Amino acid sequence: MKSPLLLAAVATLATGVALAATADPNRTKILDGYAAQAKAQSPEFAAFSADRGRALYLGPHSGGKAETPACAACHTENPTAQGRHYKTGRAIEPMAVSVTPKRFTDPAEVEKRFERDCPNVLGRACTAREKGDFITFLASR
Repeated sequence: MKSPLLLAAVATLATGVALAATADPNRTKILDGYAAQAKAQSPEFAAFSADRGRALYLGPHSGGKAETPACAACHTENPTAQGRHYKTGRAIEPMAVSVTPKRFTDPAEVEKRFERDCPNVLGRACTAREKGDFITFLASR
């Protein structure tokens, strides 16, 4: 019989996220949900990648609005810095979990943001893998 601790460690590694980066149990649940969706969409899915998340964050992408070719267009290339909305100039809290610990802890808010921002930046909805990669990157910052 496998120990619960071993199973927890394997589950964490399966999502590709270090324990420190997912310290909030709600963030862990969100990532676990995206991992299950990603596996269902693509059976070869193994783990989320902070490197892919970084590429998604920094862009550039050509499918969305010209004013927002990357998440960094509003959130800055440094996710620990405060951003500004490209149109309104409204301040945006840093994306990095190390600076904004409550980031990616409310499932409804996370989905609301992805549903709004992915079409603006990518011109389409984000996949579950992209969502997990994105959160993994920002949880490591």
